Amino acid sequence: MMTSFSSLQRVLTTIIMLGALLFSTISAPCAAKPHEGSQEGGANKQNQQQLANVTMNSSVKTLKHIEVIATGYTAGIESTGKSPGHPQYGITYSGVKVRRASVSTIAADPKVFPIGTVLFIPGYGYGVVADTGSAIKGRKIDLYFKTRKQVYKQWGKRTVVVHVIKQGKGKLTEAWLNELNEAVTTEKKIPESLLKS
Repeated sequence: MMTSFSSLQRVLTTIIMLGALLFSTISAPCAAKPHEGSQEGGANKQNQQQLANVTMNSSVKTLKHIEVIATGYTAGIESTGKSPGHPQYGITYSGVKVRRASVSTIAADPKVFPIGTVLFIPGYGYGVVADTGSAIKGRKIDLYFKTRKQVYKQWGKRTVVVHVIKQGKGKLTEAWLNELNEAVTTEKKIPESLLKS
């Protein structure tokens, strides 16, 4: 009788632990703790707020609108399985580095939004599909943030209608992304010439 009770207890404990693990994986947008030395206050906080308040320039043509579920992610182990010491830490599926900038990197299902697709996400700003994710299937996107705190405080999980600005062709380069960011930072819009390239 004691043997069957302890076996039952082990089985129940295992089920509870698996349930807790499954729930934490599904319910929370995956994110990492801030790195030592990361700035969450001052100029960085102001910059993040400015990025969130970006509005789409009226001269930019929208190819289509799509309703999606948008969550947030970081480069950390909870989101990517990689820690800061890993050689691929902060590197997206496309090979570019993650960034939260005038045009940020985002993850999407490449069957819906191919790599290189440029979107405008209300409340977040411009994003370019640079990454994929095992949980990002169909009309779901994952928006890059530097810290876990930013994911929860600034975004969480939302249903939004995104504007497709440029349909990607399945590839993205660091040089083009840098050029796009520089143009948006200085001109406050996406130049037509970069949308054609």
